[in-house]
Amino acid sequence: MEKKLKNIKEPKDLKGLSTDELASIATEVRELIIDTVSATGGHLASSLGAVDITIALNSVFNPPDDKFIWDVGHQAYAHKIITGRRDEFPTLRQKGGISGFPKPSESPFDAFISGHSATSISAGLGMATAFDMQGSVAKVVAIIGDGSMTAGLAFEGLNQAGHLKKDLIVILNDNEMSIAKNVGALSNFLSKKITGRFAMRVKKEVEGYIEAIPKIGKGLVSLAKRAEDSLITLLTPGMLFEGLGFHYVGPIDGHNLDELINTFEYVKDLKEPVLIHVITKKGKGFALAEEKPSKFHGIGPFDKITGEVPASKGLNYTGVFGSAIIEAAKNEDRVVAITAAMPDGTGLSNFAEVFPDRFFDVGIAEQHAVTFAAGLAKEGFIPVTALYSTFLQRGFDSVIHDVCLQGLPVIFALDRAGIVGADGPTHHGIFDISFLRPIPGIVICAPRSGAELRNLLLSSLKYNCPVAIRYPRGGCEDFDQKSKPNEIKVGKGEELLEGTDLTILALGTMVEVSLKAAKILEKSGVSVGVIDARFVKPLDKTLLLGSAKKTGKILTVEEGSLQGGFGSAVMELFEEEGVKVDLKRLGIPDKFIEHGTQAELRSELGLDPPGIVKAAELLLDNN
Repeated sequence: MEKKLKNIKEPKDLKGLSTDELASIATEVRELIIDTVSATGGHLASSLGAVDITIALNSVFNPPDDKFIWDVGHQAYAHKIITGRRDEFPTLRQKGGISGFPKPSESPFDAFISGHSATSISAGLGMATAFDMQGSVAKVVAIIGDGSMTAGLAFEGLNQAGHLKKDLIVILNDNEMSIAKNVGALSNFLSKKITGRFAMRVKKEVEGYIEAIPKIGKGLVSLAKRAEDSLITLLTPGMLFEGLGFHYVGPIDGHNLDELINTFEYVKDLKEPVLIHVITKKGKGFALAEEKPSKFHGIGPFDKITGEVPASKGLNYTGVFGSAIIEAAKNEDRVVAITAAMPDGTGLSNFAEVFPDRFFDVGIAEQHAVTFAAGLAKEGFIPVTALYSTFLQRGFDSVIHDVCLQGLPVIFALDRAGIVGADGPTHHGIFDISFLRPIPGIVICAPRSGAELRNLLLSSLKYNCPVAIRYPRGGCEDFDQKSKPNEIKVGKGEELLEGTDLTILALGTMVEVSLKAAKILEKSGVSVGVIDARFVKPLDKTLLLGSAKKTGKILTVEEGSLQGGFGSAVMELFEEEGVKVDLKRLGIPDKFIEHGTQAELRSELGLDPPGIVKAAELLLDNN
């Protein structure tokens, strides 16, 4: 069969094609996604499930005048291919290549950045309201997964949209999954569905019987249609969305192009909030992903035939955390674990099996996760809330108001702190130190190794206050996880290397890198001390002030934002204590960092041994 995808330069090229031709293009799109992600890694299962929706949308609507907002951008690979980036698609998530998420600076067809979930309805309503005020007839379509519907922000947007009655179309892409299996009462409610195929068969049969009634048959069809719509609404989640002020359509088959196109053509002319409930299969078209959608949600390069990912060597920080929290829970029955739709990603899957009654997955609802943890802590438990650093941003107010204001012993295990790599600016965990450090009463620390992560987690159970432990994505050194852990006192750093010319104060991932830089400097006759600060708050005043007086020159190194970060804390300490030193801060500057490998980005930012050596030499030359 002749390849059709090569002829699709932009969405208008889909216009007028038959559904058979569109289905052929969908197959080619899936093949390209599988080929690319198997080589580069990425978000596979969710994008495969949204291919048919993407093609139907682009064949009916008129982007970029009409706006498609993908929530979250995990669904948007087909969108990128159809909107002029087919030839660039093999560069997906590579440094200098296209982003793994919608990005307006990359293409006019990307209406909104969407690396974090549940933003599409609110953003779409804002755009629809703007179009209404400007007199524009452009349409706005928000495509949101059922996993994202567990987030409160989605319902804040639905509530306002139903009130304002603006021209907004919401497509609920329902595959019964977020990253892991969906949880919660809402998920159970959404599962109460009858298929679009069944509904259509009922409709046709009822219409056929009624129309056969002499004289009054045709008149009754309209009445029956309203009754049928009411029945479907009652038997499906439509009852909820109708109550919120939306015109509900569905459920429909998200892989039936005829049904999708007919539905989109129907709602295109409506001038009110519409919600289309679409049933899809995560991983559609790739059997391995259909069978194990969680594994293929976000995945590294893999073998297309077997689905196997090359085995990682040694331990990683996420795995060390997962083992350490099980150890903690065995020794302390007040320990409970909380995550937000990411038991696998945060290393809590084994904990959930060992302690099912002490594990809580709250869905994509970080703000709720934090306040839920506060309630548990208030009644005597020690909640360990495991989130990616970038996602704690959504719970910031709850950290202040619900946890820290009451001094509750909630432990935040912040995975993926620092540079994360190919997911880029929406996922780098570079702001946590800066936004947590001003909050009174919280302890902030960062391990330099897997062993230190274990030590800090187990030690933090005794701190009896809010604690944030930030650790990176990636591997760590092997160590004996059955050995006796070392207790670490709050605010206690460690001098790893003595020096007389310069002191490097390093944090977390930058400790080992700084030791390597010190060895390089030593070969050129420079005596460099290296301190593992370990704690951002409180700082080890005695250790840091003593070193400052010894060398007079301080270089701080951190894998986090320089604005309000670790280096700023050190600078403030010296100012408060009246200590005069030459100080230089090395970290992430005041800009968003694009995607690339962790090694590429750290090198570009000077957060590798050569970069630290260069910064140290500049400081030493500043006489």
